[in-house]
Amino acid sequence: MSAVRRFLRVASGRIDGALVSALSGQLRAAQQGADLAAAMTVGGLEASEARERMRLTEHRGDLERGRLVGGLGRALVTPVDREDLFRLSRSIDDVLDTLRDFVRESDLFGVREQGELAPMLDQIRVGLSGLTDAVDDLVAKPDRVAESALAAKKAGGVIRRLYEGEVARIFQDESGAHALRKYELARRLDEVGRQLSQASDAIADGAMKRWH
Repeated sequence: MSAVRRFLRVASGRIDGALVSALSGQLRAAQQGADLAAAMTVGGLEASEARERMRLTEHRGDLERGRLVGGLGRALVTPVDREDLFRLSRSIDDVLDTLRDFVRESDLFGVREQGELAPMLDQIRVGLSGLTDAVDDLVAKPDRVAESALAAKKAGGVIRRLYEGEVARIFQDESGAHALRKYELARRLDEVGRQLSQASDAIADGAMKRWH
């Protein structure tokens, strides 16, 4: 193997590792955000405290996204199409932003009893776990990326069904401004479900382009 080819292989490995590390960091921040939101909904964490901790978590996620975008700008080659990596990073960022909005609005609205939303947050964590597995597979097992990402796609579908059931319950059992507030909070979590599906599509598309 020529010196140039050895250099390119080593450089590509370092770049792949840095990009995967940044994506993994984003996903850890999103998981932490989902954990904070879940603890708040079942009364394990006050909304005001969850809001402050979410602010710090979002900042960590933003730093990792900046690292990913910077790495893409410097990379000669990437583990999958750079556009798909950017789409994936953006969707993960959207997930964390929407979870931040969910926590912030819970605090602003003064909605204290949200245990009925816990199943939606459980599925959000399932989806994020699937995305984490898919990102880990990018370098180690690239032929399994799409399969791993499917968990996020499925979780998005489950979240939509849970959302529809929750909306029906809200307008049957609640009334007035309280019902509208609860509806808005449930809608935020449904939005996260769609963002998880978009993230799944981004990484699966990238894997398909590489291996087909």
